[in-house]
Amino acid sequence: MAHCPYHRIVSLSYREGRFWQPDVTVATVVVRDGKLLMVEEVVGGQRVLNQPAGHLEPDESLVDAAVRETREESAWDVKPTCFLGAYQWKAPVLPDGSGGRHYLRFAFAAEPVSHDPARTLDTGIVRALWLTPAELQARSAEHRSPLVWQAVDDFLAGRRHPLDLARQLS
Repeated sequence: MAHCPYHRIVSLSYREGRFWQPDVTVATVVVRDGKLLMVEEVVGGQRVLNQPAGHLEPDESLVDAAVRETREESAWDVKPTCFLGAYQWKAPVLPDGSGGRHYLRFAFAAEPVSHDPARTLDTGIVRALWLTPAELQARSAEHRSPLVWQAVDDFLAGRRHPLDLARQLS
């Protein structure tokens, strides 16, 4: 094995900080009456638009994370219907040296089931709102990242994959 060119790579450990690890996130495209469920949130002191989205938590499936994040950020319970895609994006490095994080986002489509207007939304979320695709596109300067429109664009283009493409093994 000492002569195998990949031996060195295999022996590296993420515990030693030698493997790159992106932020793993989920997002949900929810449509009702031709409008998209979006959240307005404050990030870095600016208001931005995003799908209900957030980080995958330990021992959580991607689908469960999408449902949880949608509930926490919008107060909507949803039923996932399909997997839209996996997207990689690197945030730009800001003048102060921050930013530059790498994201691996798994996007799903879901149907709205019920809304709890009394539910407190996650920290940083200003409000949930419904926008037509044209309204969302017209506000592209407010999108949190290019990932926002890409998931919507894929949804509008009819891209649908079975939910079991994003399965969790025990």
